[in-house]
Amino acid sequence: MLTVILTVIHVLVCLFMVIVVLLQSGKAADLAGAFGGMGSQTTFGPRGTATALSKATTVAAVVFMITSMSLAILATRSRGASSSILDTTHAKPLSVPAPQPRVPIHMSGQQVGGGAPQPAQPAPKK
Repeated sequence: MLTVILTVIHVLVCLFMVIVVLLQSGKAADLAGAFGGMGSQTTFGPRGTATALSKATTVAAVVFMITSMSLAILATRSRGASSSILDTTHAKPLSVPAPQPRVPIHMSGQQVGGGAPQPAQPAPKK
Protein backbone atom coordinates (compact mmCIF):
# COMPACT_ATOMS: atom_id res chain seq x y z
CA MET A 1 0.00 0.00 0.00
CA LEU A 2 2.81 2.39 0.89
CA THR A 3 4.61 1.52 -2.33
CA VAL A 4 1.54 2.41 -4.39
CA ILE A 5 1.15 5.77 -2.65
CA LEU A 6 4.84 6.60 -3.09
CA THR A 7 4.69 5.57 -6.77
CA VAL A 8 1.70 7.85 -7.41
CA ILE A 9 3.45 10.77 -5.66
CA HIS A 10 6.63 10.03 -7.63
CA VAL A 11 4.84 10.08 -10.99
CA LEU A 12 2.98 13.30 -10.14
CA VAL A 13 6.22 14.99 -9.06
CA CYS A 14 7.88 13.86 -12.29
CA LEU A 15 5.12 15.36 -14.41
CA PHE A 16 5.15 18.57 -12.36
CA MET A 17 8.93 18.87 -12.69
CA VAL A 18 8.81 18.40 -16.47
CA ILE A 19 6.19 21.14 -16.82
CA VAL A 20 8.02 23.56 -14.51
CA VAL A 21 11.36 23.07 -16.27
CA LEU A 22 9.79 23.58 -19.69
CA LEU A 23 8.09 26.79 -18.55
CA GLN A 24 11.35 28.39 -17.43
CA SER A 25 13.29 30.61 -19.78
CA GLY A 26 16.96 30.05 -20.38
CA LYS A 27 19.65 32.05 -18.59
CA ALA A 28 20.81 33.70 -21.80
CA ALA A 29 17.47 34.24 -23.51
CA ASP A 30 18.26 37.78 -24.72
CA LEU A 31 19.88 38.77 -28.02
CA ALA A 32 23.42 38.70 -26.60
CA GLY A 33 22.92 35.08 -25.54
CA ALA A 34 22.28 34.07 -29.15
CA PHE A 35 25.80 35.16 -30.09
CA GLY A 36 27.54 33.71 -27.04
CA GLY A 37 27.67 36.90 -25.00
CA MET A 38 26.84 36.94 -21.31
CA GLY A 39 25.50 39.86 -19.34
CA SER A 40 28.20 39.49 -16.72
CA GLN A 41 31.73 38.22 -16.32
CA THR A 42 30.72 35.22 -14.19
CA THR A 43 31.31 31.68 -15.35
CA PHE A 44 27.71 30.53 -15.64
CA GLY A 45 26.14 33.86 -16.51
CA PRO A 46 24.44 36.50 -14.42
CA ARG A 47 22.75 35.25 -11.28
CA GLY A 48 19.42 36.91 -10.70
CA THR A 49 16.89 36.51 -7.96
CA ALA A 50 15.23 33.13 -7.67
CA THR A 51 11.82 33.11 -9.32
CA ALA A 52 8.83 31.09 -8.20
CA LEU A 53 9.49 28.59 -11.01
CA SER A 54 13.09 28.02 -9.94
CA LYS A 55 12.00 27.51 -6.32
CA ALA A 56 9.30 25.08 -7.47
CA THR A 57 11.92 23.20 -9.50
CA THR A 58 14.16 22.89 -6.44
CA VAL A 59 11.33 21.61 -4.25
CA ALA A 60 10.21 19.14 -6.94
CA ALA A 61 13.77 17.86 -7.35
CA VAL A 62 14.12 17.28 -3.61
CA VAL A 63 10.78 15.45 -3.42
CA PHE A 64 11.76 13.42 -6.51
CA MET A 65 15.01 12.29 -4.89
CA ILE A 66 13.29 11.40 -1.60
CA THR A 67 10.59 9.33 -3.34
CA SER A 68 13.21 7.64 -5.55
CA MET A 69 15.30 6.56 -2.58
CA SER A 70 12.23 5.51 -0.60
CA LEU A 71 10.96 3.33 -3.45
CA ALA A 72 14.40 1.75 -3.85
CA ILE A 73 14.62 0.96 -0.13
CA LEU A 74 11.10 -0.50 -0.07
CA ALA A 75 11.86 -2.66 -3.11
CA THR A 76 14.99 -4.16 -1.55
CA ARG A 77 13.31 -4.79 1.81
CA SER A 78 10.32 -6.55 0.29
CA ARG A 79 12.52 -8.77 -1.88
CA GLY A 80 14.99 -9.70 0.84
CA ALA A 81 18.66 -8.95 1.18
CA SER A 82 20.04 -12.34 0.13
CA SER A 83 17.98 -12.94 -2.99
CA SER A 84 18.99 -11.86 -6.45
CA ILE A 85 17.21 -11.63 -9.76
CA LEU A 86 18.84 -14.89 -10.83
CA ASP A 87 17.36 -16.72 -7.84
CA THR A 88 13.86 -15.61 -8.76
CA THR A 89 14.02 -16.38 -12.48
CA HIS A 90 15.77 -19.79 -12.42
CA ALA A 91 14.36 -21.94 -9.67
CA LYS A 92 16.05 -25.08 -11.03
CA PRO A 93 19.04 -25.40 -13.37
CA LEU A 94 18.32 -25.95 -17.01
CA SER A 95 19.26 -29.36 -18.42
CA VAL A 96 21.18 -29.29 -21.67
CA PRO A 97 21.05 -32.45 -23.82
CA ALA A 98 24.36 -34.14 -24.56
CA PRO A 99 25.65 -33.61 -28.09
CA GLN A 100 25.02 -36.49 -30.47
CA PRO A 101 28.02 -38.04 -32.26
CA ARG A 102 28.31 -37.19 -35.93
CA VAL A 103 27.93 -39.91 -38.49
CA PRO A 104 29.80 -39.29 -41.75
CA ILE A 105 27.67 -39.41 -44.88
CA HIS A 106 29.01 -40.59 -48.22
CA MET A 107 28.67 -38.49 -51.34
CA SER A 108 25.91 -40.79 -52.55
CA GLY A 109 23.88 -40.07 -49.41
CA GLN A 110 24.56 -43.39 -47.63
CA GLN A 111 25.99 -43.52 -44.13
CA VAL A 112 29.55 -44.73 -43.77
CA GLY A 113 30.27 -47.04 -40.85
CA GLY A 114 33.78 -45.87 -39.85
CA GLY A 115 35.45 -42.65 -38.94
CA ALA A 116 37.02 -41.53 -42.23
CA PRO A 117 34.83 -41.01 -45.27
CA GLN A 118 35.21 -43.59 -48.03
CA PRO A 119 36.17 -42.47 -51.52
CA ALA A 120 33.30 -42.20 -53.95
CA GLN A 121 32.69 -45.23 -56.16
CA PRO A 122 32.57 -44.58 -59.87
CA ALA A 123 29.16 -44.95 -61.45
CA PRO A 124 28.61 -48.24 -63.32
CA LYS A 125 29.10 -48.02 -67.07
CA LYS A 126 26.34 -49.07 -69.39
